Amino acid sequence: MSGGTQQLSARFWLLDAPDSLSAQSHRDPDGAGIGIFSPQGTPIVHKTPISAFGDAAFAHEARTERSTTFVAHIRFATTGGLTLANTHPFQQDRRLFAHNGVLADLPRLDAQLGEDRSLVKGETDSERLFALITRETRRRDGNLHAGITTAVGWVAEHLPVYALNLILTTETDLYALRYPATHTLYLLDRAASGYRADKPLHHESSLGSRVDSDEAAQRHVVVLASERMDDDPGWRALEPGELLHVDANLDLASTIAFPDPPRHPLTLADLDEHQLASQSPVST
Repeated sequence: MSGGTQQLSARFWLLDAPDSLSAQSHRDPDGAGIGIFSPQGTPIVHKTPISAFGDAAFAHEARTERSTTFVAHIRFATTGGLTLANTHPFQQDRRLFAHNGVLADLPRLDAQLGEDRSLVKGETDSERLFALITRETRRRDGNLHAGITTAVGWVAEHLPVYALNLILTTETDLYALRYPATHTLYLLDRAASGYRADKPLHHESSLGSRVDSDEAAQRHVVVLASERMDDDPGWRALEPGELLHVDANLDLASTIAFPDPPRHPLTLADLDEHQLASQSPVST
């Protein structure tokens, strides 16, 4: 969720209570985290792996945060152990990143990264993808659009891909990509005078994740999520291959950056048992 250049407060519950119906209907997540930006524009990440009941307390507790942009993520692991380093969101070059999907042939991705593999602190395909975007953005003088399209273009051409939905944000600018059509990614451009005029924002996912913001009753905010989180008719699904940019003024610009499917597409039949569980409709 982005509020543009001005900070706003929001209250998050990353997971529902353990005894709730929504929590009981899903397998246990492997991690949860939320990323925000300080008043000085420094990214701050609060996250935890979930390998035992006690770890989940972090995700079930309400957290009130203040930021220009918020990135919340629930992890169902595909690559890498249940560690802090493998838990989303990730941060590099004062940016935050979260990913939903599966990439294969990670040794080839490591070879492509070369010395920039040092950007990766964990074991996940997601953080490797982020590192490739960071490297390509640096090579293009900080142009994030060019960095994303170059990095994802290389992955789509050379690696087996099941899904590659991503969110990448700076303090004020947010990028979102849905690729290919495997998983949904929804956008809500929520004007203060829109469908729920003068009403606080209250969003809830099928996992029981919730976010409330009283300030959003009087503020324009932009929300991206893997599913619709309320009955607002303004939600729309990004098109497969669509790259969306939300700028500091909350103006939207999108292109079909990747009209063609990956050269080496993966199907559910290609995934191992762990990957399959993480990419099922119930998990995502």
